[in-house]
Amino acid sequence: MKRLLGRGVTALLAATMMSATAFAGDLVINFDDLNPGPKKGFDDAVAQFQAENPDINVIVNNNDREAHKTAIRNFLTADAPDVTSWYPGNRMAPFVDAGLFTPVTDLWEEQGFNEDLAAIKPTMTRDGEIWGVPYSYYQWGVYYRKDLFDLLKIEEPQTWSELLAACSVMKENNVTPFTIGTKFLWTAAGVFDYINLRTNGYDVHNALTAGEIKYTDPKIVKTFENWKQLIEECGFVDNHASMSWQDAIAPFANGDAAMYVMGNFSVDGYKNAGLTEDQIDYFKFPEITPGLPRAEEAPADAFFIPTNAKNKEDARKFLAFVARPDVQSKWNSTIGQLPINSKAEVGDDKFIKEGFETVSTAAGLAQFYDRDAPAAMAKAGMEGFQEFMLDTSKMMAILERLDEVQADVYK
Repeated sequence: MKRLLGRGVTALLAATMMSATAFAGDLVINFDDLNPGPKKGFDDAVAQFQAENPDINVIVNNNDREAHKTAIRNFLTADAPDVTSWYPGNRMAPFVDAGLFTPVTDLWEEQGFNEDLAAIKPTMTRDGEIWGVPYSYYQWGVYYRKDLFDLLKIEEPQTWSELLAACSVMKENNVTPFTIGTKFLWTAAGVFDYINLRTNGYDVHNALTAGEIKYTDPKIVKTFENWKQLIEECGFVDNHASMSWQDAIAPFANGDAAMYVMGNFSVDGYKNAGLTEDQIDYFKFPEITPGLPRAEEAPADAFFIPTNAKNKEDARKFLAFVARPDVQSKWNSTIGQLPINSKAEVGDDKFIKEGFETVSTAAGLAQFYDRDAPAAMAKAGMEGFQEFMLDTSKMMAILERLDEVQADVYK
């Protein structure tokens, strides 16, 4: 009898251990933002997920965003995590096409994401499959020193001519109109996107990033002529090619520069530099072509499951978790961005409210130049944008070179 009982206990313990092995394990997540606000939002979400799933051991690898961009192809191939942060649109395309991401179309169906995340579904879709789950998006626009505007008696410019007039007042008072850091190139793309969206509109902008019109097309030449006017009549801080976007906060914080064309994630950086909400405000990028429907930049951030992930079951649980309305409400309130889930709540922060009004009333939402254009085109384009900002006399040579790249990329 004792021998039989012993065997039964042994079998029960073995079954229990096998069950624990099946349902427990390490979940490795690679994240890409060390800035205080985004890091806290992510850390808080991971802590909540861990509390709700105590049988899952979450291991986090958090890296600088630029380092993450450089490393992702290698770690997807060689030592893949179970979940990684990355971007929708054309930025996910190379990894989708290379078979390095796992489709999650069935997860969207199971969790009701097709309805709750409907606004972002097209940019998460490729080849008839959905490839990730977004947790946040945010508006771009012009952040400005409200105290400087008040001191100089400048109103928020609504049109191009009003912007140029405001720049004139700033320069007369030894204030550089715009700060920017183009060391990592994408910041210049944000300026290009807005000038192109305001000069030509959403459809033309999409046609360009889709390779359907040339960079030497008269419409795009006009965009660069407007950009040249902004550089010459307004102006950007010196040495911007040697500065990151974070470095460029310094002249904004110390009052040497009054405006920054940037995404809402930057607000945390302004506050960390010592500015208060009373000193900072936001306005939509001004109208250039009268009557043109207003489109906006609203890039999204998302999570993906690598094909080589070892724990896809728990990875799917994490993706389902980050899409929940309660999780997105809390997370985006922390980072000062907008939740994508239509059932989530928008925070009381003034920039979030302005951002929600900006994107919810837009005629179209662009992701961002380096997400809307294929990677090779985006790289060449952003290099050209930085070069143009350093020397506008090279405009046509740059555009002709981009035509050559475009012909090769889209063939």
